[in-house]
Amino acid sequence: MKTEKKSLLQDLIEISGGCVVTDGGFATQLEKHGASINDPLWSAISLIKEPHLIKKVHLEYLEAGADILVTSSYQATIPGFLSRGLSIEEGESLLQRSVKLAVEARDSFWTSAKRNPENRYRRTLVAASIGSYGAYLADGSEYRGLYGPDVNLEKLKDFHRRRLQVLVEAGPDLLAFETIPNKLEAQAFVELVEELNVEIPSWICFTSVDGENAPSGESFQDCLEVVNKSSKVEAVGINCAPPHFIESLISKFTQLTKKAIIVYPNSGEVWDGIAKKWLPSKCFHDDDFGFHATRWRDLGAKIIGGCCRTTPSTIQIISNALRKNI
Repeated sequence: MKTEKKSLLQDLIEISGGCVVTDGGFATQLEKHGASINDPLWSAISLIKEPHLIKKVHLEYLEAGADILVTSSYQATIPGFLSRGLSIEEGESLLQRSVKLAVEARDSFWTSAKRNPENRYRRTLVAASIGSYGAYLADGSEYRGLYGPDVNLEKLKDFHRRRLQVLVEAGPDLLAFETIPNKLEAQAFVELVEELNVEIPSWICFTSVDGENAPSGESFQDCLEVVNKSSKVEAVGINCAPPHFIESLISKFTQLTKKAIIVYPNSGEVWDGIAKKWLPSKCFHDDDFGFHATRWRDLGAKIIGGCCRTTPSTIQIISNALRKNI
């Protein structure tokens, strides 16, 4: 009987003992290195101005033990680049650059690491980030999930289609659909990967502002019914939600899907999309992440990392905790 070949993601999870580490916050790390990202393009502005800093951040997360690097394309969209006066061709080139920078960082790091007889690293996979429509709007609507009556399924598919095609052509190992606030946008991504016959494994991550439902108010049962229909989406979970929501959400998701569960929460601070600043809330410190990462793994999470305001230090603590407790 012919056995089905494992995907790159399934392989990585298996050789890692059942749980892998993705990277952490990107934009705030760029700011630490002097990048100015107060821009509607957010961290994607560095693709234009400071690509060397993007590679620097990727290398920091590799050194910290990340098994998956997520590209700097979360808020990189062709309409967004056009609004900055760039051409379609220039915008597409910048999307490709986001993948190229991550691949170059991964390859140079791995070439060096595998020469070391005491190498503790695994070869990292590169996931091309595709943020929600709300991320493009840059008004915090990815945390509300209400795009208005004029935004329907076909409009969302039209918005994401070319960006998805360009990123796939750039050759990442994985696709990361991130910070999805509603069932409609999840449906758009599920239909697009089928229509375009995308062969690259992907994950879809929702977010949550109440720890129970998607930001739109829709239940995760309804949202995951859409995702479960796609064999091309291999993992589903939560990103950029407060860490104290994660334990109960993993328990909920394990009841709703057989797909791998991925979680990468933020630090617990809350982003004010209107004031454009972080507000203090129930924050986790790095050591908290180490303890809770093992809890999340034991509850069923297969991919664990951090989102906004987490750092390479956070990821190193998560990586060390998970490796210690395999």
